[in-house]
Amino acid sequence: MSHNVLVVDDEPKLCDLLASALSHSNLQVFTAGNGLHGLTVMEREDIDLVISDWRMPGMDGPQLLAEIRTRYPQVPVIVMTAYSTVKNAVQSMRNGAFDYIAKPFDIDELDITVSKALQFRDILRDNHRLRAELDEHRQIDSLVGESPAFRRVIQAVESVRESSATILLTGESGTGKEMVARAIHRHGNRADQPFVAVNCAAIPEGLLESEMFGHRKGAFTGAVADRVGRFQQADKGTLFLDEIGEMPLALQAKILRALQERIIEPVGDPRERKVDVRVIAATNKDLLEAVANKEFREDLYYRLNVFPIPLPPLRERVEDIAPLARHFAHSLGAEAGKRITGFSPEALLAMSRYAWPGNIRELQNCVERATIVASGPVIQDSDLPGYLFNAPAAQDAAPLDAVSDIPSDLDAALAQVEKTCILAALQRTQGVQAAAAQLLGISERSLWYRIKKLEIHVERIVR
Repeated sequence: MSHNVLVVDDEPKLCDLLASALSHSNLQVFTAGNGLHGLTVMEREDIDLVISDWRMPGMDGPQLLAEIRTRYPQVPVIVMTAYSTVKNAVQSMRNGAFDYIAKPFDIDELDITVSKALQFRDILRDNHRLRAELDEHRQIDSLVGESPAFRRVIQAVESVRESSATILLTGESGTGKEMVARAIHRHGNRADQPFVAVNCAAIPEGLLESEMFGHRKGAFTGAVADRVGRFQQADKGTLFLDEIGEMPLALQAKILRALQERIIEPVGDPRERKVDVRVIAATNKDLLEAVANKEFREDLYYRLNVFPIPLPPLRERVEDIAPLARHFAHSLGAEAGKRITGFSPEALLAMSRYAWPGNIRELQNCVERATIVASGPVIQDSDLPGYLFNAPAAQDAAPLDAVSDIPSDLDAALAQVEKTCILAALQRTQGVQAAAAQLLGISERSLWYRIKKLEIHVERIVR
């Protein structure tokens, strides 16, 4: 595994000497003449180890060490100091330096110290990766829902997770496209390889090609070193291209080639590189409309649309609101140091009536706010934000004579309304079916029949 090492010293000859001494060890060496310049390099490059002089003009070694401890706590720092100032080296160790080397230094001693520091860095990185995987697992658990619309998503994930086919996730903003992408990666045959996410709308157009494919040193102004692009970072793993509909037309042809031939060409480097990447793209735009408007390449659309997975908006999976809200309340409550056991029936009813234009992301934000303000273990309707009660209800969001209000499947629409009412009654009665039947004005036998027909799991409601 290659590593990036930053040498900070105000003596250019010493920087060159260290760069030469370390270049044989599969290391990419960057240099800086002072602490401020060193921090600038670290903002631009993924540095694994810093070797810094103690005495420098401007920002000296101790100040640089303090800044690195604050900004990049996982990057080890080796301090260079003269034999006569061992006391400084001891102080630097107390302040968080990994080790020190004395000038003039022995090359073998330098190699050993650098090797130990990079091993330490790799251990920290592995720990960080494992924690990230646990976070991903928690996110996968948040693919909560048993509505027919969401079951179709789960079935699609199960069908494609072991495949290397390109996947296109479509749906409104906030419907959980990245969480579904992570679920596909985490449960697929590339789970032990990188998952690299890129928001195509968040990167300036002038930098997007370099970000995707990398660049060679000197390829353009500011390219002070080679840079590995996202395709190479995701090699053998999964590349998630979010907001793919915002990608400039000029770059779409190169993305198409990368998908078709699995070959990329870094900016300023004529040499081609093969990559093995499973691509998952996502968009909240109508790409076919964008194709018709000449805003998106038709050939790229069909290359991306090998396995499409549409994600339903939350208003089309009303029965999933309660379990999603409980999931968020439990996880967010634990983070806030609160024990949240659930929601009052009035709170659940209010949430089920709201249209949720921001979808799951808006629901999560709503629950986070309610978790903060809740005074007890059960979130009440008074803990919910006021806009839930002032906005039009989901079923009242449009005039009754609008064409979109006429369901294409009346039986399914009525079943959804019936299930929502039964869930609310069971919530209010803590799962006691006799009391819920009385509340609904039906017989207990009728309620039992409807629970079976609608596949309602009572034990999950009272948990």
